[in-house]
Amino acid sequence: MCRHEKCVAVGEIGLDYYWDEPAREIQKKWFVRQLQLARECALPVVIHSRDAARDTADIMEAEKAGEIGGVIHCYSYTKETARTFLDMGFFFGIGGVLTFQNARKLKEAAEYIPMDRIVLETDCPYLAPVPFRGKRNSSLNLPYVVSALAQIKGISEEEVRRAAWENGLRLYRMDV
Repeated sequence: MCRHEKCVAVGEIGLDYYWDEPAREIQKKWFVRQLQLARECALPVVIHSRDAARDTADIMEAEKAGEIGGVIHCYSYTKETARTFLDMGFFFGIGGVLTFQNARKLKEAAEYIPMDRIVLETDCPYLAPVPFRGKRNSSLNLPYVVSALAQIKGISEEEVRRAAWENGLRLYRMDV
């Protein structure tokens, strides 16, 4: 499937410690193998990391994931952790959680992350932005994320949209 002409990335891959299954060692084993697959196929990766920041970063550093490139999907960690992923050259997927009142650390991270490293995402059907929190999410809700990010960054919504578009093209190595 990775060799199919329409395939632009390998993912979501990564670690999810929110659930007890599969076991963490199994997750780590397959995460490493999927990073290797992405390298073999010369495709960027879409990283899923939930409650596993340190192990995710350690594996990515050991596997030289910066040479592969990709995005940290639904970024939810601190600005300090963002620095680690920035040093690897990764993009950051920002979605509806940015609009939540209790998303202080994500807002601080979004302020810190350079705009040329941010892409927008919905994580449909989950994580709808305020005022639709708890309902089904869709790309129709992205303007709420754009607005929140523009306010945090102190730039116009048009600048956010333009940067996110250009970043997406770079992330997925697409020519338009």
